[in-house]
Amino acid sequence: MLLGVALAMDAFSVSLANGLSDRMMNFKRMSVIAGTFALFQFAMPMIGWGLVHTAIDYLEWFDKLVPWIALILLCLIGCKMIKDGLLERKCRTEESTDGAECPIGSELGIGALMMQGVATSIDALSVGFTTSRYGISEALLSSLIIGAVTYLICIAGCAIGKRMGTVLSWKAAILGGVILVIIGIKIFLS
Repeated sequence: MLLGVALAMDAFSVSLANGLSDRMMNFKRMSVIAGTFALFQFAMPMIGWGLVHTAIDYLEWFDKLVPWIALILLCLIGCKMIKDGLLERKCRTEESTDGAECPIGSELGIGALMMQGVATSIDALSVGFTTSRYGISEALLSSLIIGAVTYLICIAGCAIGKRMGTVLSWKAAILGGVILVIIGIKIFLS
């Protein structure tokens, strides 16, 4: 469970950022986001476990790419959120003159959500390498626990972000984008 909490911290931060940018998010949408992160956090250790038992010698080069992948994906999504926040700010300042309505937050697309899932769970792949001595049932149980913990933590992240986003208005999307860029840089540097 502690490993699940540790692995879920990046996913929590990204869930928080998603909640900040989508102030109209309902529980169903929170569940989809949390479920996606939980699925990736479950799958990556199992993939790592499977790789150790099959072809790890052929994939050592991939370990060097992991930080770059996370950095690029999270920076792309974060920059888009910052851009959306700035556009919403511009729209709100012009709203008083032309009476047009501004969108309230933005909904995360499935492609961006999948990229976030990969970027935040790619470090969990190495957990599968460390569980290589486990049998299949132990590895599966460990991965299920990691996924369940991630789901609960990400639901909380979305809810907190939504509440904060309602208060912060357009600044929330910018803050969420900055958080994603910082997480990408943190993963890259560590």
